[in-house]
Amino acid sequence: MVCLGNICRSPLAEGILKDKICKNDIDAKVDSAGTAAYHVGEGADKRSVMVAKKNGVDISQHSARKFTTGDFKTYDLIYAMDSENYQNIMAMARTEDEKAKVKLLMNEALPNENISVPDPYYGGDRGFENVYQMIDKACDRIIEERLK
Repeated sequence: MVCLGNICRSPLAEGILKDKICKNDIDAKVDSAGTAAYHVGEGADKRSVMVAKKNGVDISQHSARKFTTGDFKTYDLIYAMDSENYQNIMAMARTEDEKAKVKLLMNEALPNENISVPDPYYGGDRGFENVYQMIDKACDRIIEERLK
């Protein structure tokens, strides 16, 4: 799960998907990162932590990190939160196999619509709730596909 700074959207996506994986007894590894190093080592934005907690997901131990080319080797799928981060990740891909791993998260819930999860950082609390709901729907679809 990848966004810009790894403090708002991608930690939520990581936490939501981990929670669903655990509840469905699926063996998978989930992590998150940012394409920029602005917040490396910082925790998730307090508003992300609050909206996650309100929905029964704990992301309080999150520590931001930067996406690296090594992530292509470690992960089978790489979900970008928006088109800008998608392009940034694609620019780092060295092979067609690595490019094939990169997806826009919301295309899981709304195939081929290329909708971005908006960055709630400069918005109010309601923006974080909306982002949570969007990511939750996409993660439901990811789980449904794994259970087929």
